[in-house]
Amino acid sequence: MREVAERAGVSVKTVSRVVNEEPHIRPETRAQVRAAIADLGWTPNASARTLRTGRTGVIGIAVAELRRPLLADVVERLVMELDRHGLHAAVEPTLDDPARLAAVAAQRGLAFDALLAVDAHGLPPEVVAAHDGPVVRLNVTRWTPAAPADGTDVVYADLDQGARLALSHMRVMGRHRAVRIGPGPLAEREEDRGTARVDPGRGEVGRAAGFRAAQRALVEHPGVDALICGTDEIALGALAGLHAAGVGVPSRVAVIGYGDLDEGRFSTPSLSTIDPDTVSLARNAVDLTAARLAGSDRAPAAVAVPVTLVQRESTSAAGAR
Repeated sequence: MREVAERAGVSVKTVSRVVNEEPHIRPETRAQVRAAIADLGWTPNASARTLRTGRTGVIGIAVAELRRPLLADVVERLVMELDRHGLHAAVEPTLDDPARLAAVAAQRGLAFDALLAVDAHGLPPEVVAAHDGPVVRLNVTRWTPAAPADGTDVVYADLDQGARLALSHMRVMGRHRAVRIGPGPLAEREEDRGTARVDPGRGEVGRAAGFRAAQRALVEHPGVDALICGTDEIALGALAGLHAAGVGVPSRVAVIGYGDLDEGRFSTPSLSTIDPDTVSLARNAVDLTAARLAGSDRAPAAVAVPVTLVQRESTSAAGAR
């Protein structure tokens, strides 16, 4: 620690305060200390810090599931942001089981200092209240109509904006017979109930589901000229389903998804999508967590992160009519 202090030009006590995420430190001083830590490759003694502060320096990340690429990407970005704050992550998949989520949340104050709940639902308010340490919710594909009633902070992708962008984009491109393919955020917006919808089946969320749902849409809605898919995974499967049926994209049917997965950039055709900005989602969630650990007592925050339209070949103007 002394070498870090000398490199940063500050006292050993200041280094300790930065490492322990204490408040009331000038941003430029904090940046100098973190730069010195990075330059020297220094790692704080976690055991000593735990004895001194009563904290582990570990943040629990409860995530619905890791097999979904978008959620896995968010978790990876959360880990990177926690590292930026000198914190460590313990990732716990809950398999969308409220009991598993509650069990993870109950480890606050024991195994970890705070909980980041990614696309989680069913967390009982009494569990939040009964244990030490903040809870911050991060909703990437779940609708967030308002701040949770249990007093937790929430950061969420603006899915209303995303659904509006997708539908208006299709209309601008001359597509007026869109079908929504669910599940997923772009397919579940209540305000779009006038748009036809096809669901692949209970519990089906991946590419195979999109494949089958796209072919069902062709049969059930013969005039369909656009598929608004709940997620990029659904959309990638839909592209394959349309190709297998001999339907051109975008010449006959345009396709858009949600998530901006890397696979969509390299599909044929490349996939138009709604980008939820996972970098900003993770940064906001971790910054809120760090602020709570530093003693912030402000009212619960609800932070909406804007999404953006990414237009690629699957909705290009070539097929508009």
